[in-house]
Amino acid sequence: MTSSLQEAAKRHLWMHFTRMSAYADHDIPVIERGEGAYVWDSNGKRYLDGLSGLFVVQAGHGRQEMADAAAKQAAQLAYFPLWSYAHPTAVELAERVSNYAPGDINRVFYTTGGSEAVESAWKLARQYFKAIGQPMRYKVVGRDIAYHGTTMGALSINGVTAIRSVFEPLVPGAIHVPNTNFYRAPEHGDDLERFGIWAADEIERAILREDPDTVAAVFLEPVQNSGGCFTPPPGYFQRVRKICDRYGVLLVSDEVICAFGRLGTWFGAQKYDYQPDMILVAKGITSGYAPIGAVLASDKLIEPFLQPGSSFLHGITFAGHPVSCAVALANLDVFEREDLIGHVASNEAAFRATIEKLADLPIVGDVRGAGYFLALELVKDKTTKATFDHAESERLLRGFISGALFDAGLICRADDRGDPVIQLSPPLICDQQQFDEIEQILRSVLTEASARL
Repeated sequence: MTSSLQEAAKRHLWMHFTRMSAYADHDIPVIERGEGAYVWDSNGKRYLDGLSGLFVVQAGHGRQEMADAAAKQAAQLAYFPLWSYAHPTAVELAERVSNYAPGDINRVFYTTGGSEAVESAWKLARQYFKAIGQPMRYKVVGRDIAYHGTTMGALSINGVTAIRSVFEPLVPGAIHVPNTNFYRAPEHGDDLERFGIWAADEIERAILREDPDTVAAVFLEPVQNSGGCFTPPPGYFQRVRKICDRYGVLLVSDEVICAFGRLGTWFGAQKYDYQPDMILVAKGITSGYAPIGAVLASDKLIEPFLQPGSSFLHGITFAGHPVSCAVALANLDVFEREDLIGHVASNEAAFRATIEKLADLPIVGDVRGAGYFLALELVKDKTTKATFDHAESERLLRGFISGALFDAGLICRADDRGDPVIQLSPPLICDQQQFDEIEQILRSVLTEASARL
């Protein structure tokens, strides 16, 4: 990278969720190109993209057919809004995604990303209940430490205090309940199924505390990302579904990360066999080759808006962009032609077994997750599960592990929004070669981290 470009980056670029001061005396990493599971920086160094960019690049980098689809569509129709109009790629993609979706999920409301999908779903739930004569229903339930996005409504549903507090006051009506972190279960830590019942029943208790007539929806990820890949205990989602039905509350499955093969199924709801009222998607629907998101809604949710004079009073200029829809269609062609869903389903056990080898390290307390979506929780003491305090976590993750992994050629996430974890979410094309490479780099870095402790 030329010095002038580095200077321009430091002078003008404002990076997201980034401590800008960290680059006062260091160059900003600049990733220039990608191919398959790997990317290269401006100095020509190769990295294994163990996070798929940001849980996004399902089909891998450098797919020429995606670029060709974008160019072809841009030449034919670069842009037209979905405000009272349609265009072919939006229609075709909506039909195709609806055919993949479970049950009566048949309507697609486009956004440009995941945060907007969450925001749109809350707005849809509010207006839906007003339309059917239940105007007091506006509250939503989310889980502790869960991340649902950055717009003000989505941020309110988030259970991550650190990223909420600086923007308060937030949108009123968000309620938070325990997540499904069995490794640190506050109740029934010796019985996974009983813990799942307890965690599901906490949602019912929250609904009853708030008054069921005021609660509109429950927002849950199939596997919770923030905190480190919390999977649902057996029967958890079936019990949550019954609770929602009992009180007339909508169940929203936030699958911005979990949809489109990440768990070895089209949707996480299919992985865990539950029927949501809405599914929220983004990221993997285009493998990141163009931005798009969507609310996938059940037939009942659009019914009030099909009445004469009615409409959902919400819209986004670039939602359902023709180029993004064309890219999504090309991406789904790759999924089907190469059976990426089947590839993950066939290889997830091998991925898990390879990463679980790291459990012999004293710093690794837990390995968890599903599909190509795993996390390692780091601990001071495996026997007591003692975790690191804030200062220790700062020194461990940001002071050493993050930089050491990057220097060793692995891009992944070292995160402490809950307890310290390392998260892995490689492209769905990966196989044992990449699994071994990830394990070897992690072993080297975590062994040194243990020695430093």
